[in-house]
Amino acid sequence: MKDIFDAAVVAELVERINTLTPSTPAKWGKMNVAQMLAHCSVTYEMIFEDKHPKTSGFVKFMLKLFVKPTVVGDKPYKNNSRTAPAFVIVDERVFETEKVRLIAFIQKVQGLGGAYFNNKESHSFGKLTTKEWNTMFYKHLDYHLGQFGA
Repeated sequence: MKDIFDAAVVAELVERINTLTPSTPAKWGKMNVAQMLAHCSVTYEMIFEDKHPKTSGFVKFMLKLFVKPTVVGDKPYKNNSRTAPAFVIVDERVFETEKVRLIAFIQKVQGLGGAYFNNKESHSFGKLTTKEWNTMFYKHLDYHLGQFGA
């Protein structure tokens, strides 16, 4: 897994994002490219914005037990995998706005560095290690950029 906390890796991700256009078609899935960029930003909204309610109790226990291994594990996502309700983007989005926003989030994560995230609480999975945060960040971005051929 590439290291999202490495400036060179972030530069590569930004370069991949910059190859996208508002009309880039998806290889699979229901989202258009602007919706995908907004979808990818949800992970960062949960960290940096007070926009999404935190999961607790039994639901959090079930997410940690059944979903966490898929999200923070090294195995790639399967095409057309289900997503959590907070990540579903169905309304139209402005491509350029979503692109700039996602790039800013990625650069912020890299700037804060891995130590900032070590044992940081996630909305759904409890405390994660730096490695788990990295896997979650990079794997999700790589999957969706691949979805659009970037």
